[in-house]
Amino acid sequence: MTGVERREKLLSMLAKSKEPIAGAEMAKQLSVSRQVIVQDIALLRAADNNIVSTNRGYVLLKPGKCERIFKVRHTAEEIEKELQIIVDNGGRILDVFVYHKIYGVVKAPMNIKTRKDIYEYVKTLSSGKSSPLLKITDNYHYHTVQADSENILDNIQKDLEECGFLAKLLDFEPVDFWEKSE
Repeated sequence: MTGVERREKLLSMLAKSKEPIAGAEMAKQLSVSRQVIVQDIALLRAADNNIVSTNRGYVLLKPGKCERIFKVRHTAEEIEKELQIIVDNGGRILDVFVYHKIYGVVKAPMNIKTRKDIYEYVKTLSSGKSSPLLKITDNYHYHTVQADSENILDNIQKDLEECGFLAKLLDFEPVDFWEKSE
């Protein structure tokens, strides 16, 4: 069994288990040392698998499937602050999009989940080679945000509102932007 196959098996074991699995038990089932399991777990974590160590073993936390679309309005200079509010509360910014009266929905993926991601995004924007989408809609735009709970999304919404960034839907804007057309 290769290392890749072993790590896939580890993920499968963790995903199927309702209880923590001890490293020694995984090592026994896969005929490797416990140290190999520790190293594999580190590699799986580095690959964005949410594996937690407990006193009874390892647990794979299921990724959050809570999503909410926020309509916001702010200046280009406030982009970093807006993104930090979302990330600092535990949100992941999946995309940015605008709803244009003529062009409809214009969307770009973002996948921002850390302050480092925000730094890189803002740095790219400041290079002057591209403009943020908000420029074509008088600073109005939307983000699809994913989080591990509705409570986190509520906190993000509250903080965006407190900063004056949240905006209301207008009459011409559809409520369901995606209508499963993708």
